[in-house]
Amino acid sequence: MDSPKSSSDSYNLAAGTSSDNDSPRTPFAVNETLRLLHTDDLSSKIEAAKQIRRLSKTSQRNRRHFSSAIPQLVDMLRSDSVESAQSALLALLNLAVKDEKNKISIVDAGALEPIIGFLHSESNMQEHATATLLTLSAASVNKPAIVASGVIPFLADILRDGSPQAKVDALMALYNLSTHPDYCKLIIRAEPVPSIVNLLKTCKKSSKLAEKCSALIESLVEFEEARTALISEEGGVLAIVEVLESGSLQSREHALGTLLTMCQIDRCRYREPILKEGVIPGLLELTVLGSQRSQFKAQTLLRLLRDSPYPRTDIQPETLENIVCNLISQIDVDEQSGKAKQMLTEMVQISMEQSLRHLQQRAMVCTPADMPISSCASEVSSK
Repeated sequence: MDSPKSSSDSYNLAAGTSSDNDSPRTPFAVNETLRLLHTDDLSSKIEAAKQIRRLSKTSQRNRRHFSSAIPQLVDMLRSDSVESAQSALLALLNLAVKDEKNKISIVDAGALEPIIGFLHSESNMQEHATATLLTLSAASVNKPAIVASGVIPFLADILRDGSPQAKVDALMALYNLSTHPDYCKLIIRAEPVPSIVNLLKTCKKSSKLAEKCSALIESLVEFEEARTALISEEGGVLAIVEVLESGSLQSREHALGTLLTMCQIDRCRYREPILKEGVIPGLLELTVLGSQRSQFKAQTLLRLLRDSPYPRTDIQPETLENIVCNLISQIDVDEQSGKAKQMLTEMVQISMEQSLRHLQQRAMVCTPADMPISSCASEVSSK
């Protein structure tokens, strides 16, 4: 599965073709559309909703102009006419994109109940409703109301059984709602981990979708039920390790955070499942090429994965190379061991090259003008 078409606050705007030239150039165009929306004629209302959808596709100004139409559009969601409800939903979706005030106004106008009702639809209304919930959930103010609406189990169902795009949007919406520990608990009760793992297995590990999957799992593994579900799911830990090896920088940090959290909470339980999936090469790479934060976390996890995670009592601290050698000796698979040994050699080589570059930079700073030769010589002779 390729990377998703939507993000936490940006969905493919629900319109056909449009351009900046579609923006109303006079108040009359806006007022006429709003007038049609307030008539009793259903066809006029539908036409107005389609106009709002089209005109708000690319224009932030038009989203502001048509914010007053939100209550009428929400009323249309409850219409017995499928065309009316769909036109209103798509208009609301476009009004909500990149407009925080409209997101809040749509929820305040009571849109959640009918939108959640559309999640049960077998038509494309399910996709539209999921996309709208994704967009609305990007506003922090809306999160308590969305969670209180009881939508999380429905999003988990779509994550499992929905269309490919609906699955992506459901995942993104759950990610948006996972920013609070209490909301994470509700998400875990809906048992989404197998579905998240399945998405992670099938998507490109460098995609935005993989990033959101790994970020959501990192949030959930703070709780035992999610850790158990990840370990129990076939290929669950392996999927995280694969992201650690070939994901984007952000994805790799989330994957690393997931494995580190697991080992820090219960090393005895999770050490073997993590080790057997060949995690060492990816960790070695991060100890050298990762961000400063990733390097520290990777080294911490390597220490937790060895036989004895406790600090040595010797005067000289144990080197990372010794820790890795200790881990390599515990690996049964020759291919994994060989790859780890090769990367360890490369790690040492890169470390030496970095140290040499650092020394060269220091030598360049020590110019004759800054530090006379006689001064340097006197310092050496005085030691």
